[in-house]
Amino acid sequence: MLQLPDSPPRMKTLVSVDDSYKLCRQLIAKYSATFYLSTLLLSKEKRPAVWAIYAWCRRTDELVDGPASAMTTPETLDLWEKQLESIFAGHPVENFDVALVDTVKRFSMDIQPFRDMIAGQRMDLYRSRYETFEELYVYCYRVAGTVGLMSTAIMGLDDTRNTAPWNRTQQPYVPVQEEIALGIAKQLTNILRDVGEDARRGRIYLPLEDLARFNYTEQDLFKGVVDDRWRALMQFQIERAREFYTRAERGISYLSADARWPVWAALMHYSQILNFIERNDYNVFTQRAYVPQWKKLRTLPLAWMRAQVL
Repeated sequence: MLQLPDSPPRMKTLVSVDDSYKLCRQLIAKYSATFYLSTLLLSKEKRPAVWAIYAWCRRTDELVDGPASAMTTPETLDLWEKQLESIFAGHPVENFDVALVDTVKRFSMDIQPFRDMIAGQRMDLYRSRYETFEELYVYCYRVAGTVGLMSTAIMGLDDTRNTAPWNRTQQPYVPVQEEIALGIAKQLTNILRDVGEDARRGRIYLPLEDLARFNYTEQDLFKGVVDDRWRALMQFQIERAREFYTRAERGISYLSADARWPVWAALMHYSQILNFIERNDYNVFTQRAYVPQWKKLRTLPLAWMRAQVL
């Protein structure tokens, strides 16, 4: 079980800042090749900071979905939140924390999105069903929409938009809702891709009201039934996810110039998973939808063009 050390965290011998960032990079490269590719398009200053955030998010998720998740209790997450507070106070507890402490100092980040993500993990401890999309939205915001908010300070905003004399007194627009929308879109994509895997763990993230709308039952889902009802249900879910990707696109132009290309790339790479779900005839029970590496690489020039003109 997760435990904080009895001695003050600052007295514990940990790795150097550079080595901690390397650990974070290795973690993201291993578990999220798609996102890792996008981060390589960031500047050398911003890239490791995003790795540090990802590493914390990944480790947070592992508490509930990882190999040792059966041992996780509400008290475990209480301890994890205390460790988060220690990080924001400048006192790393574990080797991975060293990089995040450095990131928090350099980019003046807010702790609340991190707290909200932990709240999302708490939901997974006691919930395995969501009656409505409104309920699911809260979960998606907490476990994924928060990531956009965490990244805001790192990505930066375009400070050239208000250079006209009549605009200089205006505060720059911060695309908060668009950043949240991108996280929601990615989480909905994850949910659709992982329906079969989640079902084997007894979880259904698709809103039950949507299953009822298409006359598809929980028993059908657990049996992996792919028929016209399921296809119609999945088409409905995919369209919803794409709407969130569209909302997210509207905010990219407000980001700093060096952040637009990687964000466009990440958005396009992730949204393509939906295309492969369709190509697999919506069979997410025995076929995993993924985007081949060559397809991701071929997307990069188009993502760069969009970053320049949109």
